[in-house]
Amino acid sequence: MNSGRSRDWMWAEAVDLIDRVQRLHQRAFAPSRASGGTPAWEPPADMLETEHELLVLVALPGVDLDQTEAFIEDGVLVVRGYRILPPELRTARIHRLELPQGHFERRLPLPAGRYDSVRRAGVNGCLLVTLNKVNGGPRR
Repeated sequence: MNSGRSRDWMWAEAVDLIDRVQRLHQRAFAPSRASGGTPAWEPPADMLETEHELLVLVALPGVDLDQTEAFIEDGVLVVRGYRILPPELRTARIHRLELPQGHFERRLPLPAGRYDSVRRAGVNGCLLVTLNKVNGGPRR
């Protein structure tokens, strides 16, 4: 048995799998041609709960905080906004453009309970949305 041939086959399979995963990733975050303000992409998000707050971290590198909004609608946190292509890039030769552009929206169902005081802040390229728990204590 030729072990070199076996290794070549395994390597080819691994490279093919990596290529397929990369294509899926690009397709998932590729901006679509949205019209009329329809969201073109969804940013990834983390949701963490403390005793008094719910913290939501939404990955939005390069997005101006003034281009975002966050609010609660029917038990769902809605984060939406717009990533604008910087003016310098509009005339530049682009070799790679992976960050999606245009309108985005992320809808995150909230854990049971009541929340108020939706606050936004920029933290390390992310939008941090903080929701205070009503009555500030643990939910039942």
